[in-house]
Amino acid sequence: MTEQPIMKQEQTTSVWSILSLIGGIANFVGFPFWGAVIALVTGYIAKSEIEKSHGSVGGERLAQAGLILGWVGIGLGVLTIFLSILAMLGLIGGIVACGPLSEFINSIIH
Repeated sequence: MTEQPIMKQEQTTSVWSILSLIGGIANFVGFPFWGAVIALVTGYIAKSEIEKSHGSVGGERLAQAGLILGWVGIGLGVLTIFLSILAMLGLIGGIVACGPLSEFINSIIH
């Protein structure tokens, strides 16, 4: 019986997964919204590429880390927007209630 040597193809890392991780990190370093968008887009492209390669392309954990960082960045961005809106409404309400125009606004309302 003759043994056939198993030819194992070397696995390469997806460039998209590396870009996803870089975008996720950039989201917290200096590009708050755009880094998260880049991380999400490239992360999903990487996952698709890895799935279609049937094992010849790796980097799924890098893509997953980029996706997690991207979604966390999007969540923090949405939370920041909502808190900013609430702060502005509170500021405007405080100015109306206690500011120089309060007597004028109260005379219009009543």
